[in-house]
Amino acid sequence: MTTYVISVPGTFTRAAGPATRAELTRALRPADPHHTQIGSEEDLDILSVNDDGTFTVRLTVDADTGPEAEREARRLAESALAAVGLDDGSAPLGPAVITGIDSGA
Repeated sequence: MTTYVISVPGTFTRAAGPATRAELTRALRPADPHHTQIGSEEDLDILSVNDDGTFTVRLTVDADTGPEAEREARRLAESALAAVGLDDGSAPLGPAVITGIDSGA
């Protein structure tokens, strides 16, 4: 297994205030990239939100392959969004991409 840091972009199509963003961050916390060397070195935030409502979720995923890691990261992001009451209509996601591979060194 390899530890990947995956970025999943998205857009809030309705207001997602500070309380919703804080809840989302808590829901994503188990996959926080700060738990990896690359995440700490690059100071990768688990959730970044831009003024225009676009956002990026960065997650740590253990997987055998890159495509498997991307699918799992998307599943985790969708699950966290659903947990705070956001569905695909209110926070559609873009394609997951590998941001880095943790060397563990």
